[in-house]
Amino acid sequence: MPAKGIPTVDLSQFVQGNAAQQAEFVQALGKAFHEVGFVAVVNHGIPKELVEGFFNSAEAFFALPEDVKLKYEVPGMAGQRGYTSFGKEHAKQSKVADLKEFFQIGQSAPADHPLHSAYAPNVDVTETPEFSRNGMNLYRAFEQAGASLLQAISIFLELDPYYFADKIEYGNSILRAIHYPPITEEPESAIRAEQHEDINLITLLVGASAGGLQLLNNDQQWIDIVPEADEIVINVGDMLQRLTNNYLKSTTHRVVNPPREMWHLPRLSIPFFLHPVVTMDLTCLPSCVTEENPLQYAPITAGVYLDERLREIGLKK
Repeated sequence: MPAKGIPTVDLSQFVQGNAAQQAEFVQALGKAFHEVGFVAVVNHGIPKELVEGFFNSAEAFFALPEDVKLKYEVPGMAGQRGYTSFGKEHAKQSKVADLKEFFQIGQSAPADHPLHSAYAPNVDVTETPEFSRNGMNLYRAFEQAGASLLQAISIFLELDPYYFADKIEYGNSILRAIHYPPITEEPESAIRAEQHEDINLITLLVGASAGGLQLLNNDQQWIDIVPEADEIVINVGDMLQRLTNNYLKSTTHRVVNPPREMWHLPRLSIPFFLHPVVTMDLTCLPSCVTEENPLQYAPITAGVYLDERLREIGLKK
């Protein structure tokens, strides 16, 4: 395992490479998802200026006064659009809120698309108009990279290469800007983000403004994940783990507080949670159910599963 804590793959091998390079990428990505659940990706095709533009506009939004930010909190939306104020979300096994606030941008479908009315409108911030614009551009770039990664995983699982294509087109994905403010007093017991697993198919994370991300390895040790500047970190979510009957691994991870001398530094993080359409059937793939690995999960749709999990983490009542 490299010093950064997770394997690295080069997405351009799959998108632009010859058959041998594509096959090598598929095996490397599949092995990482099966054994570690996390991978760092280089040459992912997400333009640096898109990331920096959204990062800067997110910083500007979180710097707004609290009463201004609260105008963009949408009641009844379970945090799926707009602002969620500090201390609202917690890990499913924890009763103590994480030390964060965040803003979410979701899917939108064309007016003539069957899913158009299924998605609530995104929230535009008057004070930082570029925030939403930059966010939607980055959202589409993440969708494209995510589709390539899932195509590679389809091949690894010996499915049709486009198995996920119709399931993620206009899927219920979320781009989240997370702000962990400076820590001003001894936290009760919370850390910036308590240990958890993600709900979705895969998560794509661009480099955060400070460290703290850790994964729990097979030896039950916490390992620091330290990506290089232009890498994105990808991890398996619970939906993909469930679909593959635990063959691909949704690894527990957390964001720990910095050393006390760095408490004054905030942390900004930008994950993209790639979700399918809510009607996707998450019934375990027959090829992943074997004598050695019997069926682990009852059938469920992505929408029902998401609803259950949002209640568990305190965003939905």
